[in-house]
Amino acid sequence: MKYLCLPAMFIAGSLFISSCEKSSNNDKIAELEQKIAQLEESQASQPKQPSNVQSVAKIDPSTLGKFKFEEMQYDFGAIDQGKVVEHTFTFTNDGNSPLIISNVQASCGCTTPDWSKKPVKPGEDGHVKVRFNSAHKSGAQSPTVTITANTSPSITKLKLKGTVNTNNTASNIAGPVKK
Repeated sequence: MKYLCLPAMFIAGSLFISSCEKSSNNDKIAELEQKIAQLEESQASQPKQPSNVQSVAKIDPSTLGKFKFEEMQYDFGAIDQGKVVEHTFTFTNDGNSPLIISNVQASCGCTTPDWSKKPVKPGEDGHVKVRFNSAHKSGAQSPTVTITANTSPSITKLKLKGTVNTNNTASNIAGPVKK
């Protein structure tokens, strides 16, 4: 009988310890569930922002550089096909900070830009030089260059326009003739 009581006591003790651990775990679970509910309530009151959106601080335009171009468009008139036209657009930084041009991109491969690479201080002048090659072009042309800089707005466009006259002898050739 002694030996039968020993396993019964062991089982009873294990059940007691197990029930104490379960109540302790239940308390922890209840506490965590309460914290989750509190977090969900606090997040529900705040507007949700998608995770892929970057925060962007508003910039005061008066603290940026500012282009003041003498002209934003240049009319090169009528030229013969194959001729190269160059024009330099000059500007003054009319802003309160150094003006930094980060990129200038042409609308087509026939146009090549060059620009002031160093920061242009307030009140100082800079340039954007545009070279248009009319080879393989004909008729009305209006290539543009897009300037990206620390200005507001950050994009500025300059435009060339004119007409390219084709060589008449070249345009009369129709191609191979069948006999």
